[in-house]
Amino acid sequence: MSRGKIIVAKLGLDGHTNGIRIVSKWLQDAGFEVVYMGLYNTPEKVIKAMLQEDADILGLSFLEGSHMYYAEKLRELAIRYGIEGRKIVFGGVIPPDDVEKLKALGISEVFLPGTSKEKIISTIRTLLGG
Repeated sequence: MSRGKIIVAKLGLDGHTNGIRIVSKWLQDAGFEVVYMGLYNTPEKVIKAMLQEDADILGLSFLEGSHMYYAEKLRELAIRYGIEGRKIVFGGVIPPDDVEKLKALGISEVFLPGTSKEKIISTIRTLLGG
């Protein structure tokens, strides 16, 4: 199994970074290669970064309620750029009722508040085929 390269980022104007920085560190400590893109990204920027970095997974954090909008945009862009087979995971303050809707839009996994470090790491390993 490859080590796994994961891009993590925030989209839009959401400036809350504590959670995504903690999860990024957990993933690095677990042996994954993590590219942290930080704040204020656009969907096109993160999808292009997946191509440029040849990343396996894109991880995005949401705290302001824009997750459904961005899921649709990311799906459109992944198809346009021919990477619809790559995994996208969401985390953050997402209503549990939206989880299945997000998965129907192509989001591979959704981590809600309180998801353990072990669960996140094991899920990422599974998504990478390991």
